[in-house]
Amino acid sequence: MRKVAIYGKGGIGKSTTTQNTVAGLSEMDKKVMIVGCDPKADATRLMLGGMAQKTVLDTLREEGEDVDLDDVMKVGFNSVRCVESGGPEPGVGCAGRGIITSINLLESLGAYDPEQELDYVFYDVLGDVVCGGFAMPIREGKAEEIYIVLSGEMMAMYAANNISKGIRKFAESGKVRLGGVICNSRNVDREQDLIEAFAKKLGTQMIYFVPRDNMVQKAEIHRKTVIDYEPTHIQADHYRNLAKAIDGNDMFVIPSPMEQEELEALLMEYGLYD
Repeated sequence: MRKVAIYGKGGIGKSTTTQNTVAGLSEMDKKVMIVGCDPKADATRLMLGGMAQKTVLDTLREEGEDVDLDDVMKVGFNSVRCVESGGPEPGVGCAGRGIITSINLLESLGAYDPEQELDYVFYDVLGDVVCGGFAMPIREGKAEEIYIVLSGEMMAMYAANNISKGIRKFAESGKVRLGGVICNSRNVDREQDLIEAFAKKLGTQMIYFVPRDNMVQKAEIHRKTVIDYEPTHIQADHYRNLAKAIDGNDMFVIPSPMEQEELEALLMEYGLYD
């Protein structure tokens, strides 16, 4: 079983990218589970047709500790298994607690056991590596394979560089490695060249460039992935190709993050701040 975590700046399209990629993997007959690690609990909605899935924390609050796997896991598109960690009530407690509680519960309920025959588990993780809770998938070896979603915008690249610092820190004592960066295009000038250069600086690869297309938003409005909503559209093929790139990936590295000055110099080199 490959244990994958998707990180990136808030709002960059992690959940959309994750779910569309998982849809592609499911078409390849891969058995996949998505664990949403964002208090918004929106990491599985396209898999479930927009259905609001009860989170692990809400389930435990309402039903106590005596729960079954079916109480916290739903089955969505192409038999993809879906879990939402959830979080505390707004303004109360640490949102990272949901991740810790969720993963521990899933382990105790046998979600990762060999008889489940999982090929992949994907953790869709909120934003930057902001605290111990959100770093848990990489800190405790729950995820060994990291992909960072970014664009050619400065703050997206800044967040990706910070995430790489977290990966490097935990890679020294564990198995976690960076598998590459995924460019979720925002149509920035020279974006593909910039992200390829950025990845090279980190010592990794741009594993795929996902072009911007309104079909993604159209599918989301209909509460589906592109592969589910319009399977013959070219954007569906891009997500299938991303899924194939991840499935066939064999380049896993300890990244070499840049200093702020070096990152800014790279941005200037590619004309973003002329």
